[in-house]
Amino acid sequence: MIMNNTMNNQGIPNLDANNLKVLEDQLNYESMMNKKFATYAGYCTDTELKNLCQQAAQKHKQHYNELLNYLNSHQ
Repeated sequence: MIMNNTMNNQGIPNLDANNLKVLEDQLNYESMMNKKFATYAGYCTDTELKNLCQQAAQKHKQHYNELLNYLNSHQ
């Protein structure tokens, strides 16, 4: 990941505009996938398939939170 030369208060390089756009896109993707799988889980009548959808929703929520934490650490 390419970063610019400015640093935040903790000495961590700030992200440039291109990287911020990539992070924004990925955050939007993870949020959308979390919502989709949660919705799919609500439609499922098969317990095993419902569980798989719930697990996928949780995994995308986890990815979203990890990306958000990364973004916040670079402010």
